[in-house]
Amino acid sequence: MKKASDLNIKIFADGAEKSGMLEMYKNPIISGFTTNPTLMYKAGIRDYKAFAHEIIQAIPDKSISFEVFADDFGEMERQALEIHSWGKNVYVKIPVTNTKSDPCYDLIRRLSNQGVQLNVTAIFTLEQVREVTYALEKGPPSIISVFAGRIADTGMDPVPLMQAALEIMKLAPQAELLWASPRELINIFQAEAIGCHILTATNSLIEKLDLVGKDLSEYSLETVQMFYKDASSAGFQL
Repeated sequence: MKKASDLNIKIFADGAEKSGMLEMYKNPIISGFTTNPTLMYKAGIRDYKAFAHEIIQAIPDKSISFEVFADDFGEMERQALEIHSWGKNVYVKIPVTNTKSDPCYDLIRRLSNQGVQLNVTAIFTLEQVREVTYALEKGPPSIISVFAGRIADTGMDPVPLMQAALEIMKLAPQAELLWASPRELINIFQAEAIGCHILTATNSLIEKLDLVGKDLSEYSLETVQMFYKDASSAGFQL
């Protein structure tokens, strides 16, 4: 198994807490950042624009994705163009459909043709991958985010789907496939093995890379010691 420093896949940190993002910014294995309105809401952020500008100022030289939050295509486009204006390292996240299940393919094509770097998100099917690839075919560098982790939550192995996505995306070689919502560390190595370009993960999952190559006998002993210490601290008696 490769060491973290030998991985070819780009690792993006996924979050919306400034302290955690700045901590990951110092980590040499982190190539970029993603966030979304749900993460920002959970982090207590209420001024979207102020937060975004603060983060861009603190992280000016790595890819950062900020998502539109409108549901109307016209307003989505207006928001996308504003977000695009915030910096050269900014990617605009566009969901693959709106809440009414109307595809965003035409919007994606228009924005891409205007030179907007996009991160098309919430993709689950190969049909969506194909249509998004067509829409991005003539545009600038872009990201296609397939939610492999959530696909796995349904009991389906996401690896064959991700491999098929890479084949489809050869039509748009400037687009990169992103493995979104990984559930465990092994997903990083699965994504690496098939040639996926990017994986985005929470700080807690990224920190587990320190465990790569750890001696399993030592890990076993540490686990037993943890159980013993916690039982003693709780004062358990029989």
